[in-house]
Amino acid sequence: MKKPVNQARLIGLTLLAGLLFTPPLLLLFDRPSASGISWLPVYVFAVWLGVIGLAAWLLEGSKDE
Repeated sequence: MKKPVNQARLIGLTLLAGLLFTPPLLLLFDRPSASGISWLPVYVFAVWLGVIGLAAWLLEGSKDE
């Protein structure tokens, strides 16, 4: 009975990941800081790690139900 809920959460996670990787949002982090270093790689890897972590949490939690 919980399967549609997990499916909806995974669809929501996919939409969130798509939103976080859109070019307008990526361009916000592509600007160099005062030290001249771009925050884009840090942002991309942090979002990527967060999406993978959330997906793993959602998929592992569904085994108990």
